Amino acid sequence: MAIMITDECINCGACEPECPNTAIYEGGMEWSWAGGTSLTEVELEDGTTEDANKLQDPISDEFYYIVSGKCTECTGFHEEPQCAAVCPVDCCVPDPDHEETEEVLLSKKEKMHV
Repeated sequence: MAIMITDECINCGACEPECPNTAIYEGGMEWSWAGGTSLTEVELEDGTTEDANKLQDPISDEFYYIVSGKCTECTGFHEEPQCAAVCPVDCCVPDPDHEETEEVLLSKKEKMHV
């Protein structure tokens, strides 16, 4: 399961530097699959591929956000999601729309960090 940031976020930014996958971005910032990873190309949900450096539209304009496709809940890096561990208002919570097994999370990590 990926982590998400709720609208209770106070935009303190404590979570962003803790993410080993660079999956957390400030509200309004564009993001890329390659940022913080070794990806050069990414396969999208529809089966097509895309340059991993292509900038993507922000997921939120108001609050920090987590790109669920890059989030591994810190599996393979830490015992618990570091964003949730440092969040002063507990707004980094499991995303019920992106439930994944530990095996899937580890596989995602291996693809991003070759």
